[in-house]
Amino acid sequence: TSYVMLNSQFRPHPPCAPHTLPPQPGLLSLTQSILNLGPCSGPNRQRDLCTFCTISLDQEEVFRTKVFDKSLSPFYGEDFYFEIPRPFQCLSFYVFAKGVFQRDLPVGKVSIRKEELCKFSGKEHWFGLQPVDPNSEVQGKVHLEMRLNELIIENGSMCQQLLVRIIECQGLPLISGQNCDPYATVSLVGPARFDQKKTKVKKKTSDPQFEETFYFEVTRPNSYTKKSHFQVEEEDIEKLEIKVDLWNNGNLAQDVFLGETRVSVKILRNDHIHRAWYLLQPKGNGKSKTDDLGSLRLNVTYTEDNVLPSACYTPLRTLLLKSPDIKPISASAAHILGDICRERYEAVLPVVRLLLHHSRLVSFVSAIAALELENTQEANTIFRGNSLATRCIDDMMKIVGRSYLTVTLKPVLDEICESNKTCEIDPIKLKEGDNVEVNKENLQGYVQKVFSSITQSSSSCPPLMCDVFRSLRQLASKRFPDDPHVQYSAVSSFVFLRFFAVAVLSPHTFQLRPHHPDLEVSRTLTLISKTIQTLGSWGSLSKNKLVCIHVFILTVSMSSLYLFYYREVQKRAQGRKRIGKNFKKRWLRVTNRELSYHKHRGKEALCIMPVKNIQAVEKLDESAFNRKNMFQVLHSEKPLYVQAGNCVEASEWVEVLSQVSRCNPDRLGTFHPSAYLAGAWLCCRSLSDSQPGCKPCTPTLLANLQLDIDCDRETERIFSLFTSSYSKLQKMEDACASIAVYQGPLREQDDYSLFTIQDSKETFHTVRQISHILKELQREHDTRSGTAQYGSQENPIVGKTS
Repeated sequence: TSYVMLNSQFRPHPPCAPHTLPPQPGLLSLTQSILNLGPCSGPNRQRDLCTFCTISLDQEEVFRTKVFDKSLSPFYGEDFYFEIPRPFQCLSFYVFAKGVFQRDLPVGKVSIRKEELCKFSGKEHWFGLQPVDPNSEVQGKVHLEMRLNELIIENGSMCQQLLVRIIECQGLPLISGQNCDPYATVSLVGPARFDQKKTKVKKKTSDPQFEETFYFEVTRPNSYTKKSHFQVEEEDIEKLEIKVDLWNNGNLAQDVFLGETRVSVKILRNDHIHRAWYLLQPKGNGKSKTDDLGSLRLNVTYTEDNVLPSACYTPLRTLLLKSPDIKPISASAAHILGDICRERYEAVLPVVRLLLHHSRLVSFVSAIAALELENTQEANTIFRGNSLATRCIDDMMKIVGRSYLTVTLKPVLDEICESNKTCEIDPIKLKEGDNVEVNKENLQGYVQKVFSSITQSSSSCPPLMCDVFRSLRQLASKRFPDDPHVQYSAVSSFVFLRFFAVAVLSPHTFQLRPHHPDLEVSRTLTLISKTIQTLGSWGSLSKNKLVCIHVFILTVSMSSLYLFYYREVQKRAQGRKRIGKNFKKRWLRVTNRELSYHKHRGKEALCIMPVKNIQAVEKLDESAFNRKNMFQVLHSEKPLYVQAGNCVEASEWVEVLSQVSRCNPDRLGTFHPSAYLAGAWLCCRSLSDSQPGCKPCTPTLLANLQLDIDCDRETERIFSLFTSSYSKLQKMEDACASIAVYQGPLREQDDYSLFTIQDSKETFHTVRQISHILKELQREHDTRSGTAQYGSQENPIVGKTS
C-alpha cells in the first residue's frame, strides 16, 4: 500500500535553502513554480504562456492543476492526496502550455522513479524540467530467459549457440486510451554484428504472453578451445549484448516505441541459464542534452506499508474497536493515537475508515465531541477548531458524503462552470466594460440556486451523517441549554462551512468537475463559497433563509417523525405456551421514534415500544414455532416475536428496524436464534431464560453506504503511525505514572501538558496494551521481512546487466 503527498512553495528563483511552509503530512499537495519557459514557446510568445501541470503514474494521468494565466513563474498552490492502487515505475509531473486553437503543447516534465521517492520524501526540491520525448515515455517490464548451448556441427567441431526466450510482458502503457498491440524485437548486438528477430503481434493487451524462443550463433567453430566452455574473441566478449525492444503495432500508422532493455551476454559466464524480469527503459536510457526548460518546485512525501496476514492485526484492531466503550474516551486507543499524532493530519483517516467499516464511528464521534464540548466555554465557538472531533467528522463526510454532493451540487455547479457569467463585485478586480450591478445579480442568482439545492437535499443525506448530526444537536443543547440556536450552529458548522462550502470552492477535488476550473470561474466559485459560509454562520440572514436552514438541519438530524413501515403481521409475545392460539393478527407500525402494534389500521395502539429501547432485531429459526418468515425484536423486556407475510417482508422488517435502532447505546452483541420454551432455550439448551445469546448479532450495515475498506491495510497504517510516534507514546506513559504518584495536575511547562489525560490509571493501562501489541507486530514484520530476489517479478532488474 502506498501513499504519496506532494507539497511545495513558490519562489521566483531557485536559491539555496528556501523558506518552507509546514507541510500537511498525509495529503498529496502540489504547489509549483516554473521558470525560464521561453525556449518552449518562442521569443515572441513568452508573455502569452498559460500553463498547467498534470500528475501521472507512469503514463496514466491522475490529477491536473488549474490553468495559470500568462506567467513564466506560476504559483499553483494546490493540494492532492491519493493512495496508489497499482504497481508503478515513475511518478511524473508534466508542464503544458494551454493551446487556444490547437492541442496543448508539452513544455517539460519531472519524472521520479519509485525507488528514488524515499530520497526526496518530506523535503522541498527544485527539479529541472526535462524534454517530453516519446521515446522516453515507457512503463512495464519484460520476462526473459537466456541460455548458452554447445553444438557439434558437421565437421565435428564445437560452437556456442545463445538461446533467448521472451516469455511475457506486464504493465505496458495504453495507446490512445486502449490496450496496445505489442510485439518485441530481439537483437544480438556487437561491434560488427546486428542479428534481429521479431515476435508475433499480440492484440489488445497490456500484458502479452509471447512464449517465443530465438537462437543466435555466438562463437565460430575455430574459436572454441578446451580451456573454457565460454571462449569468445576478446574484442567481442565485453560488448556482445541482447537488446529487447517493445513496440506497438501501428498497422497503417507508425509503430510506437514502448521501451527496451539490454542484457550483456557475459552474464552467462558463471551461469548457463539466466532468467529474470527487467524493467523497460527509455531509448538510450533517456539521456540527452537539453536547453534550460525551467524548474519545478515540489515537496513529495511517500509512504509504503507492507500488510501482514489478517490474523496478525487482530489484537490491535480489537483494541481500536473497543475505543467507543472506554470510559473516559480519552483513555481509548483511538483517542490516544489522535493525541500523540495531533499535528499529523493523516492519522485520523485510517481510524475513521476502520470504525466506519465496523459501525463503531458514530458512538466514537459522539464521545469525543462530548469531550470537546466540556472544554468549550462559548456557544459561538462551538466546533470551530481543528480538533480530533472535527477532523473525524470532516473525514467521515468526505467518505460517505460523496454521492450526496454529486446529487446536490453537481447540476448547479455544471451550470455555473459552463455559463461563463461574470460575478466579480470587487471594484479593484473589475475588468473594463463590467457592470457591477449585473455581476451582483448574477452572483445572487447562483447563490440562491446553490442555497436552495442544499436546503432541499435532506432526503439525500446519508444516514450516517444524519446520525452524527443528531448526536451533535443533542450534545450541544445539553452543554448550552439556555441558547436556543446552538443546536443548529453545531450542525451548520460542519454541513455548511466544512462540507458544502469546501465542495463549491474545489469541485474537482470531490469529482464534481473533471478538472480545476479556469481563473474566472474559480473566482465565481470562491465568492459563492464565501457567501455559503456566511449563511451557515448565521450572518446577514433573512427570516426566510433562517427558517430554511432550521428546517434543513432539523431534517438531516432526523428530528422529525417519519413513518417507515406499516404492515399486517402475526404477533406473539414471549412466555406463552407453544401450542394454542398465541399468534394474533396485528398491524405493526414503525417510525424513527417508536414501534407499535394495532388491532386495526389507523386505530389506537395496543402497545408502544420506544425505538431507543430496541437492543437487536434478528431472524428466528423456523423450528421455534414451526412457522416461516419469523423475526424477533429484543428489547428491555421480553422479546417480541413476529411473523411477516412473506420472506421479502421479513427481510424488509429486519432491515428497517435495524436501521432505526442502529445507534442505540444498549445494543446486544449476541442473541438466541430460537425461543425459550418448556424451561430451556431450543437453540443452545440453556436452562436460564436470562442466559446471554449463543450466536453473534448480525452487524448493521448503513443503508445506501457501500465502501471498499481494507481493514488490514488501515490497521497497518495505524501501526505505522503509532510506531513513528512511539517516543510520544512513552511520554504519555510517563505522564500517567507521574500523575498517579503525585496525585496532582500536570505542570503547564511540561511536555505532558500536551496530552489529554482524564483518568491516569485507565490511560496507562491502554498505553501499555498498545506498546505490547506494537512489539508483537514489529516482531511479525521482522520475521517476514526480506527483499524479493533481484530479478524476480516483485523486484525486477533496472537497467543493463552484465
